[in-house]
Amino acid sequence: MVTFKVSRVDTTPFEGQKPGTSGLRKKVKVFIQPHYLQNFVQATFNALGADRVKGATLVVSGDGRYYSKDAIQIITKMAAANGVRRVWIGQNGLLSTPAVSAVVRERVGADGSKATGAFILTASHNPGGPHEDFGIKYNMENGGPAPEGITNKIYENTTAIKEYLIAEGLPDVDISTTGVSSFEGPEGKFDVDVFDSTSDYLKLMKSIFDFPSIQKLLSSPKFSFCYDALHGVAGVHAKRIFVEELGADESSLVNCVPKEDFGGGHPDPNLTYAKELVARMGLSKTHSEPNPPEFGAAADGDGDRNMVLGKRFFVTPSDSVAIIAANAVQAIPYFSGGLKGVARSMPTSAALDVVAKHLNLKFFEVPTGWKFFGNLMDAGMCSICGEESFGTGSDHIREKDGIWAVLAWLSILAYRNKDNLGEGNLVTVEDIVRQHWTTYGRHYYTRYDYENVSADGAKELMAHLVKLQSSIDEVNKIIKGIRSDVSNVVHADEFEYKDPVDGSVSKHQGIRYLFEDGSRLVFRLSGTGSEGATIRLYIEQYEKDSSKIGRDSQEALAPLVEVALKLSKMQEYTGRSAPTVIT
Repeated sequence: MVTFKVSRVDTTPFEGQKPGTSGLRKKVKVFIQPHYLQNFVQATFNALGADRVKGATLVVSGDGRYYSKDAIQIITKMAAANGVRRVWIGQNGLLSTPAVSAVVRERVGADGSKATGAFILTASHNPGGPHEDFGIKYNMENGGPAPEGITNKIYENTTAIKEYLIAEGLPDVDISTTGVSSFEGPEGKFDVDVFDSTSDYLKLMKSIFDFPSIQKLLSSPKFSFCYDALHGVAGVHAKRIFVEELGADESSLVNCVPKEDFGGGHPDPNLTYAKELVARMGLSKTHSEPNPPEFGAAADGDGDRNMVLGKRFFVTPSDSVAIIAANAVQAIPYFSGGLKGVARSMPTSAALDVVAKHLNLKFFEVPTGWKFFGNLMDAGMCSICGEESFGTGSDHIREKDGIWAVLAWLSILAYRNKDNLGEGNLVTVEDIVRQHWTTYGRHYYTRYDYENVSADGAKELMAHLVKLQSSIDEVNKIIKGIRSDVSNVVHADEFEYKDPVDGSVSKHQGIRYLFEDGSRLVFRLSGTGSEGATIRLYIEQYEKDSSKIGRDSQEALAPLVEVALKLSKMQEYTGRSAPTVIT
């Protein structure tokens, strides 16, 4: 058996190793600096404390982006040196973020061990490759992201770190083949277990959904299906779940071979970046597909986000979570006993609020960041939740889950079509959405992203918006000067959240302008970019009148968009005449 020693390596702090809402994200060139990754990993071990590290079982995997394989070997050697007992690695280092959460929560090792936490190597929907982004985040024993108490401690440690521990003499582990490798160190045995990436996740999905009913839908000649993994890690799971288990044709899968640079694309499942799927679904402005599939979906790089499309029809993420919640009890066996509650992030449209009120469900509005949902779920207060940024999930794990959302939609379609796969017209994605709007009203909704703007300009814009809030009368005077047909603002604030579970308070979570007619403008600085600043502007208008729910979204929102851009002085502060992305 190979033995190793523990080396203490002297180091000095790097500036800016502060984890955002989803860990630390920087350009690859930053991460490959000597000691950079090691400093952050040691700072994490130190923040967790010896009781959580010594003898622990850690998962180390990610979305397969460039530098992941090197990082896995470094973290494995540091885990060994810090007294970790076992490291579990998905085959080829590939595990979607939701699959990592499932493995932490569900997997039992051959020796009866359970995971106590995970390092996930991902920058989610950000591009990959030698000149693009890399990221790392730590998830806790519940399978969810580390809470702010831990991430703040990690950051403090990075500012004062003087040394890190690494195993000397521990060889690189072959992560392409499943099996257990055992080593001996100063504190005893250390194992590395490389395991199948999909088995545990698939087992969980089969316990949630009625696979035979979905299989029946997918086998119907009336129904066609397309799934685009954008060359991210979801492709590993897609073939096994959709083709081998559910019987979809292999031609239904697009870009399902994971690549370190995501095929040179931007693995963000929206109408701007998922060009091939958008064209195939008949939604491209330049390419007209004569016969699009009935259902299409896309994933992001690490498989936790999703986009859902019908034939020539886009489902907003805000509508998607509301529709899943409205149909879950009837269509998904896991929820047959009822929902404990529902939650959305503050910038997400209020479509879910209306469903919660209608169904008399507990409802929560939380800051952006999945850890806030995790607290509610751990306390048994929330079953289904979602973010407008293409993230949807439930209490089966503690991360958003792109494939779960796709299976939820397929379950709803299967349920709605259970009696007409032979004769009668298919109930389509568009039918389901329009029926939902008729029942609950429509929340016209869009998001404008201004990516990589000057950080100073972004801060000045936000400060300007906060200052305006001191006089609602003045705000309304400005608005009427821009558009007289826009309703009055009745409330404006910076969103603050007090967690009902642990009492923690999260401040400065976004700037809100709430209008008399239920419309909203929200401005937020995103924490998911790797450089510069990203301003997200959310624009929402509620329409109860069923005769007015069929308008084009951008046309319906045009007055509010004009107000938002002029009120915020967007072009003046950012120098941008148009957003980078509109979703």
